Amino acid sequence: MIKEKELRVNDRIRIPQVRVIDADGGQLGVLNTREAQRMAAEKGLDLVEISPNARPPVCRIMDYGKYKYELAKKARSARKKQHTVDMKEIQLRPNTDDHDYNFKLRHARVFLADGDRVKVAINFRGREVVHQEFGFDMAKRVEQDLGDIAYAEQKAKLEGKTITLIFLPRPVSSGGRPKEARASEPTPPAKPV
Repeated sequence: MIKEKELRVNDRIRIPQVRVIDADGGQLGVLNTREAQRMAAEKGLDLVEISPNARPPVCRIMDYGKYKYELAKKARSARKKQHTVDMKEIQLRPNTDDHDYNFKLRHARVFLADGDRVKVAINFRGREVVHQEFGFDMAKRVEQDLGDIAYAEQKAKLEGKTITLIFLPRPVSSGGRPKEARASEPTPPAKPV
């Protein structure tokens, strides 16, 4: 699509001859620019250069104000429809206490319910990194506890003194529950006829 700043309208078109398309989309052929501007003015419309790189440039007779409004409206609706996925981070330690763990897990659940990705970082301090198994146990525990509403995008991996996992929310069906949870529910027995 053409940027608004690049469009030349009416007297700003300095080319001697242009190919003209009327308001209904019909070709009027190659005309003198002044003649095309006069035709547009008679109809109460504008002459807008829509393809400046063509030889001769292509101009259209249209209502420029309405055209700008339609472009702005399309841009607004496109911005409304787009959803950005944020990455939220939860930081734990290998020896995080149960209450603190549950508190942070509740926040992770809220983030996942909002559709955000969650990065879980299990940080080692000092010589704690010698006992990596405690960190990986914590990672397994987080993965099990969030398994009903999320899945791990990547497995737990140690980078420096931090074990990281990234969780994505499970796709939700029209019933408002994760697809896997709904599929695992037993189906009610059929009623006899």
